[in-house]
Amino acid sequence: MNILVAHNFYKLAGGEDQCVAAEVALLRAHGHEVTQYCLSNDTIDDMGRLQLAGRTIWSRQTIVELRRLIRRHRPQVVHFHNTFPLMSPAAYYAAHAEGVPVVQTLHNFRLVCVNALLFRDGKPCEDCLGKATPWRGVAHNCYRHSTAASATVAAMLATHRLLGTWQHAVDAYVALSAFSRRKFIEGGLPADKIVVKPNFLYPEPRVGVGDGGYAVYIGRLSEEKGIQALLEAWRRLEVPLKIVGDGPLDGLVREAAARNAVIERLHGVPHDDVYELIGAAAVLILPSQCYEGALPRVVIEAFAKGTPVIVPRHGAMADIVDGRNGACFAAGDADDLAACVRTLWSEASALTEMRRAARETFDRHFTAEANYQALMAVYARAIDQYARHDLSEIEAGSAA
Repeated sequence: MNILVAHNFYKLAGGEDQCVAAEVALLRAHGHEVTQYCLSNDTIDDMGRLQLAGRTIWSRQTIVELRRLIRRHRPQVVHFHNTFPLMSPAAYYAAHAEGVPVVQTLHNFRLVCVNALLFRDGKPCEDCLGKATPWRGVAHNCYRHSTAASATVAAMLATHRLLGTWQHAVDAYVALSAFSRRKFIEGGLPADKIVVKPNFLYPEPRVGVGDGGYAVYIGRLSEEKGIQALLEAWRRLEVPLKIVGDGPLDGLVREAAARNAVIERLHGVPHDDVYELIGAAAVLILPSQCYEGALPRVVIEAFAKGTPVIVPRHGAMADIVDGRNGACFAAGDADDLAACVRTLWSEASALTEMRRAARETFDRHFTAEANYQALMAVYARAIDQYARHDLSEIEAGSAA
């Protein structure tokens, strides 16, 4: 099969970029021809505000480039990951104009929320969910704390809702969890086009032994990830904690590490070494105060390494962390997080059983082979959906 994969890379690489790379590698390993159309946010700094706004809402440049690429490679499906901000949803129309079905993976809540997180003022927010115009996201400066930037995103969302883009220009959506699927349906996306297919790891790492004697946090150092609650919880704990990541709260983490000898801030850790850190950890902490669009990749990595997780009791995380493979705490509650860590840390036998259950969870839900079969089913569904839509237009034209 010939597939074109389109992705707008972020300035700061994260789990979404890793998921795209893993999916491309998996497809190629199964003998498929994969062409990539990639843009990078590193080029944004050279653009004026109006130019960037125009590309965010409707990128003519993307239409020209993508149509040219499709004509050259003739893919059977175009699979989009992130189109924000440089590709814009105009990219879907470019694919359809060349007669190619469109698949969109929903890595975050961008199509229903100005900041893509369903998060504001330190807690989940659904004020704009399902609204024709997400004006509250502009009023609260939800994107980059900027009225102008938030207005641009809101204009993109309102324009494409009005055009019917979400309903008609995408043939199949991939939601990464049942929870996110529910939210997208509430936000107005067509339920019959949304398939649940979780993230996965490829290649799959070996199980770790959990003998490091520490807890670990790996991820973006930002408010929505619950970094403040994590650091506050560790004021009550004597458990060694390793923190890996970058982000706007890096200074806060460094200050906490300087004051608290059990906190170690690690910087620039290669990805292979991250796997080793996770596998040796007694437990992985992910204290996100936002829902997360799916089960985060780092949790899947922990399950693969046999490392139990401690996560907030909301979103997709609460659907998969069941008390056997990890534990849940009240989101944003540093006291509850500290109590949860303390309980697990004092029960060595329970942690041993959790390690086994964590890997079993990975084997049941997140293997590459199961994901490949699901992805092929999504592509077949998109191709069938596009063919039926095309046929209905021909029939309508004949009747007229």
